[in-house]
Amino acid sequence: MTTTLDRTRPAAQQAARSTRRRADRPKERGGADRRHTLALGLLVSAQFTVMLDTSIVNVALPSIQSDLGLRPAGVAWIVNAYVLAFGALLVLSGRVADLFGRRRMFIGGSAMFTVGTLLAAAASNEGLLLGGRIIQGAGAAALSPAAMSLLLLTFPGPARARAMSLWGAASAVGGATGVFLGGLLTGAFGWQAVFLVTVPVSMTAVVLARRVLEEGVLGVRHRFDTLGAVTVTGAVVALVHGALGLAESGLTVSTVTSLAASVALIGAFIRIERRAAEPLVPLDLFADRVVSTGVGLAVLGGSARASSFVLVALYLQQDLGLDPQHAGLAMVPTSVTGFVVSLTLLPRVLRVLGPRLSLVTGMVVLASGHLWLAYAPSSAGYAVAVLPGLLLVATGVAFSFTPTTIVIAGALPDAHAGLASGLAGSATQVGSALGTSVFTAIGIAVGGTSAGALGSSGFTAAFTAAAMVSLATAAWGCSLVGRRRESSVARLG
Repeated sequence: MTTTLDRTRPAAQQAARSTRRRADRPKERGGADRRHTLALGLLVSAQFTVMLDTSIVNVALPSIQSDLGLRPAGVAWIVNAYVLAFGALLVLSGRVADLFGRRRMFIGGSAMFTVGTLLAAAASNEGLLLGGRIIQGAGAAALSPAAMSLLLLTFPGPARARAMSLWGAASAVGGATGVFLGGLLTGAFGWQAVFLVTVPVSMTAVVLARRVLEEGVLGVRHRFDTLGAVTVTGAVVALVHGALGLAESGLTVSTVTSLAASVALIGAFIRIERRAAEPLVPLDLFADRVVSTGVGLAVLGGSARASSFVLVALYLQQDLGLDPQHAGLAMVPTSVTGFVVSLTLLPRVLRVLGPRLSLVTGMVVLASGHLWLAYAPSSAGYAVAVLPGLLLVATGVAFSFTPTTIVIAGALPDAHAGLASGLAGSATQVGSALGTSVFTAIGIAVGGTSAGALGSSGFTAAFTAAAMVSLATAAWGCSLVGRRRESSVARLG
């Protein structure tokens, strides 16, 4: 016989289960929020490490040269080996991440970066050090586009503006902090410390990635475009090698050969991709004017942004006569400003202006910083001749670096998030090498000394040239303003 209690028990049990589910939802949301916070911290710290390593070695070069007995050409290749491997593999790594797993690529890149770092720190001769730097660069190339694509996919909607602002802050602060931190570590612990300082971060990335990062949906692919991968990698290697050689020794046979080889390989790559059934880089993506223009803006903008820090570091030491440690300290305001602007102002600027107009604004501000450094009298001292220019440069870099990536990524579907990051990163690296080479060459031609340093007139010419490129980038960016509203702006809210 069924009692009233029997009839009401299922309803009571269902109500209890419903109550428990409602009670569990805040916990589930809280767990997801914590996971997203950890993921954001992990991805941002990885980018900080990558950018830090592009500059932290510079101040340690004299100590490395003395300890290992390197020739001047060997010293230059300590930097160039990393830049070449990093820039050349970004497009390939970004596409591989889309097809075979972004988290997998992130973990593999972090592990490779760690191995290269330890090898460089333990190097007892030039060969081992260069080998470590190449492995570091390859690891960074795998790590950076995977991290960017994971960031874009993990944080859609309004959260993307904050996430991208943190990414931009990590990039700006990492590059500027390297100069400062490199001097302190070298002076206190020796040049090996500039490599070892990044090991805890990269090892943590390997351990935490599987717990806090989601793999996402992989691209559909049956065959890998090996010829396309070889030719695009070779083209970027030849182009960056030629640009670096241009800065070091001018138009030599080696430099011209490298630049000619890059043109030939780019042509071969285009022919291969047109015929490939499953191309590494689908060329029809570049039919979109936003994509093609965005990549061009990344090259020009990268040349003006990255060269700024190189020129300033040379200016502080060669023209103002500061030693490496004091020159590093003089760069601290750049790090602080880049960090603060990226976190506080950039999200608001992106929401109000959108990525395209933010990019244009940033390049104009960057040009004003270049012009200040070019024409402020050095006799006025650091506070007047240098500091205002550094603050403008840091602000301009913060306003233009991240929006450039957003413009390219916003024009591509999510399935190509890794490719978008790889294209933006590779274009920026190529621009960095070209800009540093060309602006340094201009400075030496106008006011170079017998020792190969830039004199006061040389720095004026170099900074002025950088300002002109910044303004040209801003003018080109204006061609995108007012066109169809990109999806990235809508997602930014």
